[in-house]
Amino acid sequence: MKKIIILSFCIIATITFHSCGIYSFTGGDTGNAKTIQIDYFPNTATLVEPGLSQKFTQDLQDLFLTQTNLEPVKANGDLQFEGEITGYRINPMTATAEQTAAQNRLTITVNCRYYNREEESKNFEKSFSFYYDYPADAQLTGSILDDAFEEILERITQDIFNASVANW
Repeated sequence: MKKIIILSFCIIATITFHSCGIYSFTGGDTGNAKTIQIDYFPNTATLVEPGLSQKFTQDLQDLFLTQTNLEPVKANGDLQFEGEITGYRINPMTATAEQTAAQNRLTITVNCRYYNREEESKNFEKSFSFYYDYPADAQLTGSILDDAFEEILERITQDIFNASVANW
């Protein structure tokens, strides 16, 4: 009986993994593209946070290099990303009984232009945005700022990835 269960499991596992042969677990479909060019995203927002442009650009590059097999190039990439950080704002979100802010929200917006030299119908220019809420009595520095950047940039870079090569 134990041999039948093990044999059944092996057959099911073989069929399952064989049927997934053309599926990418990352969801990225780069088509015939071999190279990727991700240009520097300057910060053109009214409020400029030092280092944000470099961190965003690096995070976007890292995501594509770990999730695809594309070779990074400085120019003439089969897939090209360019754009700018257009928004960096802090707004009060909730109020206390004393009419003061209880929570603030940092929102970052990135405008991205994507060019696919292999399939030009997939080109786009879109704005991507996400936010991070933090207590109003906290300063947006140190670990709070690091946590905010990590959460916001992870979401925005994943949204760009999904819009460009995951076709979501």
